[in-house]
Amino acid sequence: MKKLFLFPILLFALSCSSPKEEAQLKLWYEQPAEKWTDALPIGNGRIGAMVFSRVDTERIQLNDESVWAGQPIDNNNPGARSHLKKIQQLLLNGKINKAVRLSNKYLLGTPPRIRSYQTLGDLYFTFPNRGKVKEYKRELNLRTGIVTTNYKIDNQEITQKIFCSAPDDIIVVQLNSSIKGGLNFDIVLKREQDAVIKTEGQKTIVMNGQIIDKPDPLRGPGGKHVRFAARLVANNIGGSISAESNQLKVKEANSVTIIFAAETDYSVDKLSFDKSINPELVCEKKIANTKGLSYKNLENNHLKEYQQLFNRVELNLGKCDSDKIPTDERLARVQKGAEDSGLITLYFQYGRYLLMSSSRNPGVLPANLQGIWNKHFNAPWSSDFHTNINLQMNYWPAEVCNLSETVEPLTNFFLQIMRPGKRTAQKMYGARGWNMHHVTDPFGRTALMDGIQWGTSPLAGAWMTLAFWRHYQFTQDKNYLKNKAWPIMKGAADFVLDFLIEDNQGRLVTAPSMSPENSYILPSDGKEYQITYAATIDIEIINELFKACLEAGEILKYSKDYSDSLRKVLKKLPPVRVGANGTIMEWIEDYKEVEPGHRHMSHLFGLHPGTTITPETPELFKAARKTIERRLANGGGHTGWSRAWIINFYARLLDGENSYKHLLALLRKSTLPNLFDNHPPFQIDGNFGGTAGIAEMLLQSQNGEVNLLPALPSAWPDGEFKGLKARGNFEVDVKWNNGKLKNVTIHSLSGGSCTLRYMNNVKTFATETGKVYSFDGNLE
Repeated sequence: MKKLFLFPILLFALSCSSPKEEAQLKLWYEQPAEKWTDALPIGNGRIGAMVFSRVDTERIQLNDESVWAGQPIDNNNPGARSHLKKIQQLLLNGKINKAVRLSNKYLLGTPPRIRSYQTLGDLYFTFPNRGKVKEYKRELNLRTGIVTTNYKIDNQEITQKIFCSAPDDIIVVQLNSSIKGGLNFDIVLKREQDAVIKTEGQKTIVMNGQIIDKPDPLRGPGGKHVRFAARLVANNIGGSISAESNQLKVKEANSVTIIFAAETDYSVDKLSFDKSINPELVCEKKIANTKGLSYKNLENNHLKEYQQLFNRVELNLGKCDSDKIPTDERLARVQKGAEDSGLITLYFQYGRYLLMSSSRNPGVLPANLQGIWNKHFNAPWSSDFHTNINLQMNYWPAEVCNLSETVEPLTNFFLQIMRPGKRTAQKMYGARGWNMHHVTDPFGRTALMDGIQWGTSPLAGAWMTLAFWRHYQFTQDKNYLKNKAWPIMKGAADFVLDFLIEDNQGRLVTAPSMSPENSYILPSDGKEYQITYAATIDIEIINELFKACLEAGEILKYSKDYSDSLRKVLKKLPPVRVGANGTIMEWIEDYKEVEPGHRHMSHLFGLHPGTTITPETPELFKAARKTIERRLANGGGHTGWSRAWIINFYARLLDGENSYKHLLALLRKSTLPNLFDNHPPFQIDGNFGGTAGIAEMLLQSQNGEVNLLPALPSAWPDGEFKGLKARGNFEVDVKWNNGKLKNVTIHSLSGGSCTLRYMNNVKTFATETGKVYSFDGNLE
């Protein structure tokens, strides 16, 4: 359906006045989705859908978080441990070529790859030929989590509403006609493979399936794996519904409500299938639980749970008239050079929405590379859990954006991942504790995968633990720290303690190691390599992990001897150093990088998300800025998540102008019409990293201070936020005018001391649980 006209592109900034009313927070469009990346996402943390809002054949593409190909496999290379010391010595002696050959044979997992997350299928509503469509509009209202489509045909108005309910664990669709008997359409459920679909009675469609994997030497044995089911029930007011040829036919209805449930036999506790689960019966029970509930009842159930989470945070960067412009046209204006603070507010809240929708109860798996939304049977990068930055980035906004509940699926998943991680630590490295490498799947693969020159990230698990420490810092939940975070953190630290070896200078180093996913040129032979020892990111991760363990150990009154062992190791690590060109060295030697503009900037981990490169380390702080400038000068930041990381880097450098510049670049170069991040192709970490970056510009708390407006750009002279979180379990509300702090309110949720910073003004005060503390722009 073509637009009747286009708004002219504006090449100047859209004018915004002071914030006086809430932003609409709606993504809206004047035409149906043509491509998948035009469609609008819904989700409840476990199941999700992409809504196309088409008027001829509506398509709703469906997902369940655990519809994955594959099975549990212990793919640790049996030769790893016996050859590890030789490989390590070759690395220390600079014989990298020989180390690569041995590593490919004895360290690489067997099999070396995983299988893909898959689409559940598609739901179609097929309408007969009708008249001309007028006044078309579709929207996703972030304040309700509901996608609504409205249009007129002749004298009839059609309304479709769809949402994904967490409390009832179902997708609900309602179609209404303004004319009695105005709805006539067919309901079809499809999946291209591994499923049988049939009708049951006159108003129900049932899908039953099981993923059948073919043998693949790279991915493992074939066989019958995850079982899945879906169930759809349609209820009408007026007219009739009948079953015919495995589809439902709606005739002359006034209104139709469709309830959809899906389930698999996957068990996160087992990291495997659980044959005691009957997915079909679970779906039947979920549908039965809605019996007697009206559409309004179901919507109210959804809103009560949804809004309790979403409404915690408000952000206003200036009221913009551009709310009245369709979202794709707003984005197009920005991509042509305009600025739109209202679109940035929308983008920020959309990131919170996507995290809620792909990682919360009833979900049991973390948000993957595509959150929960995937149309493929073989997705890009398998839509996997990528742990050399991507999965970590997914959760950067969770705490500061007041969505701590979204970390629960991640936490519980990693409590289970420790089991295979312990096998990998022991079988590959002869170490205690647990570890993993750069990728995993729902079945807990933790061995080194995809190739020595891509997958050698033995401290990826150690990096992951920081999400759980951060969760404690923001919530002050000591039970969580003791029973969940600490076992994961200590297990990762135990691995590091055993994994470290002395190099030829007496330093404790990691080997093998790499700086994801960049290559260096070895001076002795002029060849390109990735594998090395003691890449800078490893040293920074260990510093961050051990620092967290020392703080946690003090809180939990854990063994002093253990803490002393960590301190002893910290003193023997190589320092993070500045190279000859004034940038932070990426490797243990000042090697020439193959790609100076590489998308990964792993040697800046200490700046963000780490906390060890700060204004208090001026030499490194200055070198960090030069490192980013060098990357950018050579084409860096060319992928969505990489650009999002740069926003966060500059926020930590207290440089609001550059943070804002790269936020605009994220929108202009790496954002799709439905505001999904474009890697390319679609990859959701850029959305989450961008949302976190906006929060970092407005509020930071990583070094014992609640830093207010630390990287405020001049483009946001007036604004306010409410409900952002700071470490110490403080909720923070801030207003500013003319680029200056006007007032701040601190809600102390756990008591304790609070230190506020605004520019060079610092104030420390005691707080009590449940009390509210207000200050003016001078912190008085």
